[in-house]
Amino acid sequence: MLEMAASVKIMTRNGMGQLKIVPGGIQLTGQALVLNTLRASSIRSKHGQPISVESSRNLSINTRNAYGAVENQLFLGHDRLEVLANHFRITDTHGTNLFAVDRDEVIVGAGSLRVEGEGGVAFRDSIQTPLVRADAGKDLKLESPTRSLEARATQEIFIQSRAGGIETTCLNDLKLHSVAGSIRLDSSAIYMPNLKTVQTVVGGGSGGLLPASARGDGAGKIYQLCACSSGKLFLAAPNSICTADDSAICR
Repeated sequence: MLEMAASVKIMTRNGMGQLKIVPGGIQLTGQALVLNTLRASSIRSKHGQPISVESSRNLSINTRNAYGAVENQLFLGHDRLEVLANHFRITDTHGTNLFAVDRDEVIVGAGSLRVEGEGGVAFRDSIQTPLVRADAGKDLKLESPTRSLEARATQEIFIQSRAGGIETTCLNDLKLHSVAGSIRLDSSAIYMPNLKTVQTVVGGGSGGLLPASARGDGAGKIYQLCACSSGKLFLAAPNSICTADDSAICR
């Protein structure tokens, strides 16, 4: 039912005023003000012309099942857009999925997912992805401000920086743990600048302990690399015994 705001006095066999009866339906020229409910199987504009639907408050588009209950709803209000559906999907002109949502998962089918907010992306639970990559010329940062950050895989975890460095910083311990294999550091130079050194005295024994950066040693001086029973590393003079006071350095 279509109701006009102003009454039309003249009526012919083809219709009344701007409302005409045409094969397959009715044709309205200009604008129409619907006072109540509009029911139609198809609403379309004239060929080559746009169609505009306006509401002074909100707009609802519903579909119902055979029992009259609402199955899907599109609601457009003054401050929100709501969609009620079991499955929501956006495709391109070729029918390829770009974005899909249902009760079980959210699928992004585009080539990449870009989030340009300064705060980044926050995930409440876990995230599963084959690749995490930053744009060319941009840094990649994985951060958990208040809790821990865990990366887990059934086979391998591969971290690569093709044109720069990789930096890992933490407040407490940094642990590299391998259950069945080995941990390999493959580089032309490996630096551990802050290892403590056992200062030997005449007659044997060990003296004070100082970090390498505080001793003022020459750059070419050679030391022994020693390890405590706990695995903690320290340095000793090349001609001394590789031992240390457990209460001072190996605890």
